[in-house]
Amino acid sequence: MELEIATLIFLSSGLFLGWSLGANDAANVFGTAVGSRMIKFSTAALICSVMVILGAVISGAGASHTLGKLGAISAMGGAFTVALTAALTVYVMTKWGLPVSTGQSIVGAIIGWNIFSQTKTDPAVLTKILTTWVVCPVLSFFIAIALYKMVAAGINRMRPGLFALDNWTRIGLILAGAFGSYSLGANNIANVMGVFVPSAPFPATELFGFHFTPAMQLFLLGGIAIAVGVYTYSKKVMMTVGDSLIPMTPVTAWVVVMAHSITLFLFSSQELSNLLTSVGLPAIPLVPVSSSQAVIGAVVGIGILKKLPIQWKVLGRVVFGWCCTPILSALGCLLCLYFVQNIFQVQVM
Repeated sequence: MELEIATLIFLSSGLFLGWSLGANDAANVFGTAVGSRMIKFSTAALICSVMVILGAVISGAGASHTLGKLGAISAMGGAFTVALTAALTVYVMTKWGLPVSTGQSIVGAIIGWNIFSQTKTDPAVLTKILTTWVVCPVLSFFIAIALYKMVAAGINRMRPGLFALDNWTRIGLILAGAFGSYSLGANNIANVMGVFVPSAPFPATELFGFHFTPAMQLFLLGGIAIAVGVYTYSKKVMMTVGDSLIPMTPVTAWVVVMAHSITLFLFSSQELSNLLTSVGLPAIPLVPVSSSQAVIGAVVGIGILKKLPIQWKVLGRVVFGWCCTPILSALGCLLCLYFVQNIFQVQVM
């Protein structure tokens, strides 16, 4: 009984991080839809919550391996502290209305743990992760431009009525948001529970005829925490992403959601990565990438393509948040690890 209580206490920081991700990142898949008033927040939150849990449980293992290579935290106390620091960093940024990256926060915290435990940070793994932070918004930028041109050409050719176009766009936003939520769960659950996988406290079990590994059980708990964050605290960041950078039309909102969803899927699909390597092509790095970065890259791409007035001050605040997040998280983790080990006498490494 005491072991179960201790396990729940240690996992609480991961659940808090999941809540923070839901509040800050997960709802971005529907931010443009809600910002353009095409979908109600309550509808978006429900779809996002269900699909993010499914993505986490079914396809969440791929991206977690990369974080494990960056820092394999074998002690539950260390995993607790790393996740808590990352969650606090994201929470502070969320309070400021900045759609920061949970991935950047957890990476910064892991590096802080590496420094504290005198564990070498693999430069190749770190370089791969840092590269994806740049590639993610750039890739989403170009995907959004290509998608918009294809959609505009299709609309000009088919010439649907205004009512029909409105219905098509609303259905498209729901489907794209569901796809994006699944991809987000598959890609970003590693940020929430990845640090607990080496010390996973659960035995393998059977549930409804399915084999649930310890990692899958962790990912299920993390997915539920993300869903709670979506419902309770995501609306402010939704409106920042969906309506503050450029004026949104329903069609533009659909393009942004799809570009974001495709980008996240590319970085989370183990099957696609294996398929590319089987035909002699480079593998796609399975790295947790930021939902916020993907959305904002797409939004800026559409804004530049359509020559819309972009709120550069808002974008500047967001980029500033991206730059500060890993640094603040690393420094905060060093401080928290010191207190947890020396004040509370908990083993962190």
